[in-house]
Amino acid sequence: MKHRGFEVVKGYEDKNINIPVRKTAHSAGYDVEAAEDIVIPKYYPGIKPTLVPTGLKAYCEDDECFLLLNRSSGPKKGFILANSVGLVDSDYYGNIDNDGHFFFAYFNCSDKDIQVKKGDVIGQVVFTKYLVADDDNATGIRTGGFGSTDK
Repeated sequence: MKHRGFEVVKGYEDKNINIPVRKTAHSAGYDVEAAEDIVIPKYYPGIKPTLVPTGLKAYCEDDECFLLLNRSSGPKKGFILANSVGLVDSDYYGNIDNDGHFFFAYFNCSDKDIQVKKGDVIGQVVFTKYLVADDDNATGIRTGGFGSTDK
């Protein structure tokens, strides 16, 4: 029985995507690599964040989610997560819009464009449990991918 883990999303099966790993026995985060070369342009007012593809989807238990986090070295290089922390629900896995493909949304606060190469570690994933309130009565069902819970 599978509890939590990573898989390559549809369309990336032949692109040599590495499954994330923890680097030490006590690391909380799984290091995630970029699935392709991409440029994150330097910041200017009005710029939208750059979505860095991972080529991955992640599965977890119904009462779990996973967090997309910057690495401690990220801000030193100019990487700033656009949403500070990405939270991905368990029902995002395998959704009909994008098969559950998760991306890291970055701003570049350095003074020059950042070149990200396929295989560069761009962030980390931490799996976590969550709790619900006593009077919770959520019954909605996900109908799509990124941003679909607002629809």
